[in-house]
Amino acid sequence: MNLELLTKKTIDIVKLASAFIQKEAAEFSKEKIEYKDINNMVSYVDKEAEKLLIKELKALLPEASFITEEGMSGMEPDPTALNWIIDPLDGTTNFIHGLPIYCVSVALARGKEVLLGVIHEPSRDELFSAWQGGGAWCNGKKLQVSSVSRLDESLIATGFPYYTFEKQKRYMYILELLMQKTHGVRRLGAAAVDLAYVAAGRFEGFYEYNLKSWDMAAGVLLIQEAGGTVTDFNGGDSYLFGGNIVAGCGSQQELMETIRAHF
Repeated sequence: MNLELLTKKTIDIVKLASAFIQKEAAEFSKEKIEYKDINNMVSYVDKEAEKLLIKELKALLPEASFITEEGMSGMEPDPTALNWIIDPLDGTTNFIHGLPIYCVSVALARGKEVLLGVIHEPSRDELFSAWQGGGAWCNGKKLQVSSVSRLDESLIATGFPYYTFEKQKRYMYILELLMQKTHGVRRLGAAAVDLAYVAAGRFEGFYEYNLKSWDMAAGVLLIQEAGGTVTDFNGGDSYLFGGNIVAGCGSQQELMETIRAHF
């Protein structure tokens, strides 16, 4: 499998989906929102973008199955198999409210090993890509995680979970600690963008729980190929299907220790 060539072809497909999303953004109406829950929304844009991605990726690599946010593939996912892992519109809430931070995220993984990843953030027209052993890139520029090694010199990103609120107090306590120990904590509302920004050295670290594989698969590989580290909250490798993640550069170890001590 030529991962470099496969990544280049995946980029073209991701750009098609991203162009569709941007076209729809110009005339999107909040009346077209569907609610999975009170703060978990979806629109026809998510669903149609996912259908487009599935169709094109299936033609590109017929032997791969799909793990997707909206479940439009009609397949029962097998996490141990070769899978395209797709978030057609990460940051749906931002998109619905006209905020410019959202993206298309596509990864190819065999089991929990991510082989390639592509993220396109249309508002800045930034195309992030990586394949195993090939480095991480943004619009043709090679990426490297931040060289900062201390938490007190770091800018950290996180997300706020929209379910499993019984852990919220502990999570907010960690947020309070990090607000005091770092240059600041940011919440952009799209985990895939957060992870891409860690790979680009804009954030020193990212952490969140209650994530799904499609939120993080592409971003995980970007960070690893940019020289960063990714673990679960316990320092292990169960992040992709385990729901929680700590990622970053040298200060990531201190970030993980802070989370482990209080979560």
